[in-house]
Amino acid sequence: MKNLLYLLFLITITTVSAQDTAAIHRHFVLADTHNDALSNQIITRADLAKKQTDGNFDLVRAKEGGLDVQVFSVWCGPQYGHGSAYAFANREIDSLYALIRRNPDKIQLVYNAHDLAAAVMHKKMAALIGVEGGHMIEDKLDYIDSLAKRGMRYLTLTWNNSTPWATSAKEERYKADSLPHLGLTDFGKQVIYRLNNLGVMVDVSHVGEHTFYDVLAATTKPVIASHSCVYALCPHQRNLKDDQLKALAKNGGVVFVNFYSGFLDSTYNDKQTAFLHAHKAELDSLVKVYKDEDLATIHLNTIYKAQSDAIRPPLSLLIKHIDYMVKLIGADHVGIGSDFDGAESYPLGLDSVADYPKITAELMKLHYSNKDIQNIMGGNFIRVLRANVGR
Repeated sequence: MKNLLYLLFLITITTVSAQDTAAIHRHFVLADTHNDALSNQIITRADLAKKQTDGNFDLVRAKEGGLDVQVFSVWCGPQYGHGSAYAFANREIDSLYALIRRNPDKIQLVYNAHDLAAAVMHKKMAALIGVEGGHMIEDKLDYIDSLAKRGMRYLTLTWNNSTPWATSAKEERYKADSLPHLGLTDFGKQVIYRLNNLGVMVDVSHVGEHTFYDVLAATTKPVIASHSCVYALCPHQRNLKDDQLKALAKNGGVVFVNFYSGFLDSTYNDKQTAFLHAHKAELDSLVKVYKDEDLATIHLNTIYKAQSDAIRPPLSLLIKHIDYMVKLIGADHVGIGSDFDGAESYPLGLDSVADYPKITAELMKLHYSNKDIQNIMGGNFIRVLRANVGR
């Protein structure tokens, strides 16, 4: 396996006709850094090895879309706190382990780029774990150690809720005056040092600007934004401003573009609010069934598909975000972090993990080089993973 990574990831793509998108798409390793299927599966009990009619991910559609590497998000909301958040994170990891045990010929847990390469060579999906929300470590460095041993390869420092040691984008925007501090505390810097030492990537999606720049000052490794878009195109607090994108690139990191309509299209949220208001009674009923507002909203959009489709942005807007980043910071610092199964709406044509080839086709239309497409669709993730883990 000495030259396995080189053969898989650093090969020069042979000349293929511009029309043969499928051949080019299948030629490189495709990695998606953010998918929320696990937190939904805890509720729905869906067998993700079988093709599903709901949701955006399963192993069948992943194979259809050429998805080789998936970072599964381990997430819980702020209602889980000390005494419950860490346990819930482990419950989701248990769910992924069970999927892998049932399907050892289809999916494999990997800890580094070398193992990733081996899984792909054997035509298995390489599965990694990203813990989305620092509240799940419950302010304990030992919990970082334990999650890393179980496969955590990035930690998103905050979700929408701040932690006692790091402030989130949402709360820096809307609650800054009432927060006890902005950015990282001394303990927050200890978290960064521990992640660096363990080879776990620091994820700055969801964090506020103060935290973002504190992280870059503290880290010794390249960081990632696992699922974020461009603020200049859609001024949502979850998106990254130009100066942040440039700083992340200077650090050697990668920003992975989120597919969520609300982060791509500045007109979407108002239209979605009106849609939800029109179906409030039904939404309230679905919340009682699923015990989860996000999952209830996803199913409401499925029930009224024609109405929800009417407010989805075009695929070209996602490509615009990718192209903006590439022109600003270079193709070596951009990747794919879909947020599939974590939101109710994505651009038209992107309904599931089967649809990734459409992105390749659009990048080809923009005359992106094969090398740049390869890096955006997976190569950059492999590089930043190796830079953090060391192999």
